[in-house]
Amino acid sequence: MTDTFTLPTSTPLSIAVLMGGTSSERSVSLSSGKAVIAALKEAGHHVHAIDAGPDITATIQALKACKPDAVFNALHGPGGEDGAIQGVLEWLDLPYTHSGVLASAIAMNKASTRMALQAAGLPVADGCLITPDELKKQAPLAAPYVLKPVAEGSSVGVHILHKDDAEQRCSIANSWTFGPQILAERFIPGRELTVAVLGDDALAVTEILPQESGGFYDFAAKYQANGSRHIIPAPLPAHITDQALTLARKAHQALGCKGASRTDYRYNGDNDELIILEVNTQPGMTATSLLPEQAAARGISYPLLCHWLVMDALGQAQPLSLHPVPLPDNR
Repeated sequence: MTDTFTLPTSTPLSIAVLMGGTSSERSVSLSSGKAVIAALKEAGHHVHAIDAGPDITATIQALKACKPDAVFNALHGPGGEDGAIQGVLEWLDLPYTHSGVLASAIAMNKASTRMALQAAGLPVADGCLITPDELKKQAPLAAPYVLKPVAEGSSVGVHILHKDDAEQRCSIANSWTFGPQILAERFIPGRELTVAVLGDDALAVTEILPQESGGFYDFAAKYQANGSRHIIPAPLPAHITDQALTLARKAHQALGCKGASRTDYRYNGDNDELIILEVNTQPGMTATSLLPEQAAARGISYPLLCHWLVMDALGQAQPLSLHPVPLPDNR
């Protein structure tokens, strides 16, 4: 991989980068958008930055004004990766990166994702949907278990209950602001893994180590400076590496994802259990985010990654020449 980038096409494109949004992940999206803008400019394209705020009319007017050849969707969270902005872009007849309306809506809803993955025979944790009132009355599962919002990203609103604590359950229920339902899932002890898929290729397996001892991969671990450490390739048994790569491809296909996705796992080495936690259709896109890290490990520079996603949106992406999947030291 070289430090310089040569545009694979002789014709620069006009690209609108949607960023910001109104979700709890706005700051993350702004960081993704700024990095994407710089990369696309380095690739030789004409780039228009659009901060998609609460006034959708203003966003539509900005898109109409710049008349882009394609839209790079750098939004995260509700409104940006749940099919909403995708529907607007479909209505405007604008090609856009990443997944379409249906795949985005399914993947953003963790309950729908579970159903789709289970139907495809892929492993998910035992779980159920409950209301805050039901949570007050009784524990939904035997401890330890996890409580999650149905449609939030970046581990926003996640609680891990290591024992049945009625007072804690009531406190969570009374302060719940993430909709009428809560997803409860069996807690999977072990290691945090993730695999990005680009087109038809699963890129690599990364292990994520939150810096706080005993911590989990929450919002702070994901986005605060030095909040976590990434090990790529993850030091895993060969069959688990292969399984994680295969499951990520199958999850991408089962949900109908397009462009890029990222599948997150928990791996319990004590019983060799690999469980899918979720599928992200709008992975973080800063140069040091998990997807770009894995792409770099396969020989794809960050500008080329951003360019390829735009060309994929236009239906003109060429097959990528990928370096072999990196192998862990213990393989």
